[in-house]
Amino acid sequence: MDSYADWLRARGDDDLRTLLALRPELITPVPADLGALAARAAAPASLSRALDRLDRFTLNVLEALLVLTQPVTHEMLAGTLAGDPAGNAGTDRSGTDLSGTGASGTGVSGTGVSGADVRAAVDRLRAHGVVWGDDDALRTAPGLRQALPHPAGLGPPAREAFASYSADRLRMLFDALGLPSVNAFADPAELTTVLADRLTAPDDLIHAAGPAAAGALNELAWGPPIGRVDNARRAVRVDSANSPIERLLARGLLVATDDRTVTLPREVALFLRKGRLFRDLTTEPPPLEGAVRDRALIDRTAGGAAFTVVRLVEDLLERWGVDPPAVLRTGGLGVRDLRATAALLDVEQWRAALLIEAAYTSGLLARTGDTDGEWLPTKAYDVWRMRDTATRWAELVTGWLNGDRVPGLVGERDSRDKAINALADESVRGIAAHTRRAVLLALASAGAAPDADAVREHLAWREPRRGRRLRDQLVGWTLREAEMLGLTGLGALSSHARALLSDRASSGRDATNELVKVLPEPVDHVLVQADLTAIAPGPLVTELARELALMADVESTGGATVFRFTAESVRRALDAGRTAAELADLLTRHSATPIPQPLTYLIEDVARRHGHLRVGIASCYIRTDDPATLDELMADRRAGALRLHRLAPTVIASRLQRHELLEALRGLGLAPVAESSEGGVVITRLDTHRAEPTARLYPETAADGLRLSLDPSVITAAVRALRAGEEAARLTAPAGEPPRTPSMATIEELRGAVERGSRVWIGYLDQQGQASSRIVEPVRVEGGFLTAYDATRASVQRFALHRITGMAEVDAPDSSAP
Repeated sequence: MDSYADWLRARGDDDLRTLLALRPELITPVPADLGALAARAAAPASLSRALDRLDRFTLNVLEALLVLTQPVTHEMLAGTLAGDPAGNAGTDRSGTDLSGTGASGTGVSGTGVSGADVRAAVDRLRAHGVVWGDDDALRTAPGLRQALPHPAGLGPPAREAFASYSADRLRMLFDALGLPSVNAFADPAELTTVLADRLTAPDDLIHAAGPAAAGALNELAWGPPIGRVDNARRAVRVDSANSPIERLLARGLLVATDDRTVTLPREVALFLRKGRLFRDLTTEPPPLEGAVRDRALIDRTAGGAAFTVVRLVEDLLERWGVDPPAVLRTGGLGVRDLRATAALLDVEQWRAALLIEAAYTSGLLARTGDTDGEWLPTKAYDVWRMRDTATRWAELVTGWLNGDRVPGLVGERDSRDKAINALADESVRGIAAHTRRAVLLALASAGAAPDADAVREHLAWREPRRGRRLRDQLVGWTLREAEMLGLTGLGALSSHARALLSDRASSGRDATNELVKVLPEPVDHVLVQADLTAIAPGPLVTELARELALMADVESTGGATVFRFTAESVRRALDAGRTAAELADLLTRHSATPIPQPLTYLIEDVARRHGHLRVGIASCYIRTDDPATLDELMADRRAGALRLHRLAPTVIASRLQRHELLEALRGLGLAPVAESSEGGVVITRLDTHRAEPTARLYPETAADGLRLSLDPSVITAAVRALRAGEEAARLTAPAGEPPRTPSMATIEELRGAVERGSRVWIGYLDQQGQASSRIVEPVRVEGGFLTAYDATRASVQRFALHRITGMAEVDAPDSSAP
């Protein structure tokens, strides 16, 4: 194979499917053919994304391959990495010995890197399309040197580094290094070759430059091999050099590559490294060690946290459905609203921010309007609220896991030194979803409870090119958020979290099944006490929880929830259509203790006064069956602001609106109810509002914002399209005029071609009467049209039968071709 594109064309369909699954951005959109796919796969930007997905050892193997002169045999590559002095090691492009037996003789022997390890890494690189060729001739993809300019932290060989130097500048270096003088017509390429040979053993030059200069070289030895210096291209002689950098430039130990950049030649770096390519060459990530916890205890702890977070999100959205916070002009949620929410839920501010962001990424919360909007629950929240706790948890956690928002950034400062608000666009990070999943997968492989530093080191080996500072922050945030969300317990991954990570096709069913096993068992009873409180010893069944929340206020939460009955809470239940008898019956059926007399008196007293007065619409009126009650109201000096006017012994009119009059009468200690125009009682409830759900898609994203995985059917279809495009690029119609046959004979032959599944050559007239040749595979002849796959255009087309001038059989395609 002469080129990368030829190698890609020779790959089987399974190999192509693997490549596209590992690098899905290559088919966004699908290239026209395999040649276009090769060009896209070899582009430096695309290769950089592929490198981001590789672990440290695989990258080390790739960097070693870049350092060596290509093509490289597998034995040479393995020998170089293993430091084999028996002749299997290779040389880099400058001719420098990489066996480790040069300057110090120590090399990298004893690293534990085997040929099998190197072969597995090469197979991974081939699967990613980063390396191509057989084991006897391994090569890197064409654009890789631009995507990875300093392999193994090494600069260019001296021959390349000194290529920009003029002949006069090179002769100056020859004099400084004590090399034989050269004539004025010497070839610069020959001069750089001599310089490269001299720099393979620069011990005396480094010693002459002084300790400070040697220290500067050691800073660059392990990469990156470049430094910044003002006026780097200035000509410097040994006798006039004043600074350490000037002494290095004068001796050729550093090379000026532009006016502000100096580079350490590869030969000098390898001498300082004592022939080693890498400081630490490991084939496995650092172990994730930590405290070992009991699995049952982990699951129970995580289950309790999962139940709590679902309840907190429900409390949050119920509150915001009645009293929604405003959207800031710059977007997001105000700091005061975040503090108020944290106080309402009795949690820390970072926990409140997590709950808000998780509700948003799960589609349960959205904003209304572009200006002067509010943050409101969506219609999806009403559906979510009706589901069981385990299902609600799975939906909530899936939104957080796949979302691109980072709650941990809330309260931090942005690049303009402004605080980042919850729900603001500034908290979006493309790497968030990938890092969260990577952290949880690391915990799944640990089998213990490692600390954050251990997880950071593990991920730094798994994907050394990703994130860095932001990733390190995300690791800490992910661990604490996973603990609150119930994914982990006591620092270790729970069983339901493992199920959520492992079986994505189940839509969370396996995770909910695991979570149900450890969720607190719902109870259908409470303990009603004489101090007008009721204690729920666990999570209540749905019906009882809603009824109790209607007739009592939550006073405290925790292992048990304490509800308090007040006149206002009982009136709220009566306003919602409940009767005193229904309330008493509910408490009797669900209380494990006798109903205390004070609570019975409270319900009866509120019920006796409830509805005694009725407020209607007349802008508006008050009606009662007891004239004495209206007499007391008219005599009350506090009622002067109500603008009351008595229409009859049992009717009073007011100029206030009905809802205003209701609130004013309640402020006077009365318990009126609203009356409809037909005279019936209006059942009231707190006004709740909803926002339209936001269309948000949460694919599994990588740091570059691209999907990590595609549906296998999509990949299969893409491979088929690439093969068809490749065939269409090779296919040409036979030479000569398009065929001409009688129309009836043409139709019969086309039907026969459909039955045989053969390919035919047709002549076709377009709407302008221009004749063209097509190679097609007929599929159907009906309704005056031929439906066929047009191989010359790699698409399905419809041809009007009356425009087909004739047809002829062509040879069937070679089915053995890839």
